[in-house]
Amino acid sequence: MGVDRRLGVAALMTAGAVLVSSLGSLGVANAQTAPSAARVVVAEAGAAAFVAPGKTLKIGAKGAEVKVLQTRLKELGYAPGKIDGRYGGATQAAVWAFQKVNGISPTSTVARRTWNALEAPKTPKVLVPNGKPTRVEMNLAKQVMVLYVDGRVKLISHTSSGSGIPYCETANWNGKVQRFCGDARTPTGDYKTTWRRDGWHKSYLGQLYNPIFFNGGIAFHGALSVPLAPASHGCVRLPMNVAGMLPGLLGKGVPVHVRGRFVR
Repeated sequence: MGVDRRLGVAALMTAGAVLVSSLGSLGVANAQTAPSAARVVVAEAGAAAFVAPGKTLKIGAKGAEVKVLQTRLKELGYAPGKIDGRYGGATQAAVWAFQKVNGISPTSTVARRTWNALEAPKTPKVLVPNGKPTRVEMNLAKQVMVLYVDGRVKLISHTSSGSGIPYCETANWNGKVQRFCGDARTPTGDYKTTWRRDGWHKSYLGQLYNPIFFNGGIAFHGALSVPLAPASHGCVRLPMNVAGMLPGLLGKGVPVHVRGRFVR
């Protein structure tokens, strides 16, 4: 510990002791047995508040400010990709997720409002207050997925779910040309994770990366395109870096709760 740090902590402890003494002299009950003011002050000193650099950042930006952004997003449970000081697609998706949770219209530009929110962030709205400690909540209205592990937020991700636009597509499946039609919805309800596949998995409607199925043929999976609006046939698309890490965090038989409705 440096000299300045030691002096600062000593001053805080002295201030705390004076405060406790003052409480006792004023007749405040349990002034000595209540949590020590010195301990409280020192604890606060040990957890420095995040201070945003404030520089406006856009896709393609590089440098220390981007690294600060990535580090802060990761601390809060988002997945900005490698902490490398480069503002690319993975970081953009994490920014979008953060903005949506904090009531900010998603944009790839990180300016004053987003920096301010990073200093005083909101937590995702709990969709199932009495849910299992380990569960997934999919918010269709915000297009955000939240993974809880042991009652704590483990991962928050931007998503793109079913478009809601009916489709009919022709594909070569099981050795013959077939036509598939559907309503492209991600149904709300309560489900559980079931089977999964590693790497790219070919379905009759396209390629799914690391799919984890939870409702029949509907899965969480990585995709090369995860736009802001719902765009899938019904699955929940995830950024590729999120799909790469999710199988190691999300086991089989975990509750999945899908709620809300996206308004275009």
